[in-house]
Amino acid sequence: MNTISHLKRAVDVAGSQKALAEQIGVQPQLIWAWINRGNVPVERCTAIEQATNGQVTRKDLRPDDWEAIWPELADKKAA
Repeated sequence: MNTISHLKRAVDVAGSQKALAEQIGVQPQLIWAWINRGNVPVERCTAIEQATNGQVTRKDLRPDDWEAIWPELADKKAA
């Protein structure tokens, strides 16, 4: 799965783009924009992970750079 697929999954878990947007405190148009760009801002990934109860993780949303952004998650992987 790619970032877009994971973000769409987060929308499905939340029930709609509007519901996800409300849960993470952004306008629904931003969710649409992220899906179309294929990129989620770093500062929103943790909120999405929490809104989906971990069904969509920060690692899912930032597969190319999550280890640099959240090194504590990389440490857990190594443990």
